[in-house]
Amino acid sequence: MSNNGWWTASRLQFTYFSGLALASEWNGRGAGVILRFDRVRPARRDRFQPLRAREVTPQFLDGLLRALTRWNCPVISIDEACARSARGGSPGRFVCLTFDGGSRDIATYAYPILARHGVPFTVYLPTAFPDGVGEAWWLALEQVIARSDRLALLIDHSERRFDTARHCDKVQVFHFLASWLRTMAPAALTAAIQDLCKRYSVDLAAVTREAVMDWDDIGRLAADPGVTIGSATVNYPVLANLSDVVARKEIAMGRAVLQAALGRDAPHLAYPFGDRGSFGPQHVASAKEQRFASAVTTLPGVIGRGALDPLALPRIAWDGRKHSLRGLRVILSGLMPGAARGIGPSG
Repeated sequence: MSNNGWWTASRLQFTYFSGLALASEWNGRGAGVILRFDRVRPARRDRFQPLRAREVTPQFLDGLLRALTRWNCPVISIDEACARSARGGSPGRFVCLTFDGGSRDIATYAYPILARHGVPFTVYLPTAFPDGVGEAWWLALEQVIARSDRLALLIDHSERRFDTARHCDKVQVFHFLASWLRTMAPAALTAAIQDLCKRYSVDLAAVTREAVMDWDDIGRLAADPGVTIGSATVNYPVLANLSDVVARKEIAMGRAVLQAALGRDAPHLAYPFGDRGSFGPQHVASAKEQRFASAVTTLPGVIGRGALDPLALPRIAWDGRKHSLRGLRVILSGLMPGAARGIGPSG
């Protein structure tokens, strides 16, 4: 843990055990939090899990919802979160649940728990995935590295070789290649990941198809009035890698496809990846031009006192390796809005 991470964790623990957070709740203070999840599935035994930080278990999700009930902290929809943010002043304590990427785990593991607790939630969907043409390249990259002791691929027109026999090497190579792929324009990224999958016999289409919901799954979720289906563009690209014209089209078409498939508007947006460098002011302006009601990022923060742009809302991403319900309660108390960074990674 970095010094900054240690200090943040220590402050959260002190604020919790000192009783300051509880006192703040009694005094009517509080902050709202939009939580972001990617996958909800049972724990795996595999040692190499470079995306573990993006996962929580069904048991953890159930425990979180039980804790929120004990704390008398409401779970509200994205529409209500936007309304509270727009009122000004203190929005009070609340949690808004959001899920990115359209993972099949949402329908299989998360939805039964969320429905049993009767809480609303939002799914941000890249429409190319249920259409069968999306590419979950990060999952394919994980499989390529998991099954290989050595890798070779073209980077900047030169053959590069990587030793991936040891676990630590696999983790390092995964994060290096994932960062490299994220810098690419979509056509170049597709060519690179398809070349890598072909070399190491990974079926990219099958990996993606197995991991994501189809339109039947999405239709069943959408039939629940407590579920909001939002857009995450068509192909889930890094918007900053696109021309402004293409980025604007990605944002518009994702909404249009959802509207056609569901028979109703989809006025809520999630910027793909949503961290610093993946989108910019021009994309926020595009969302405004297209009259989205809200757009969420993965930049950490809370909804407390002070105005927030509804088209650049912060979210807290839960780290699947370290969970702190105590830390979340402190943040909901409104005492430490800056401590949102201590809960988990933002990308």
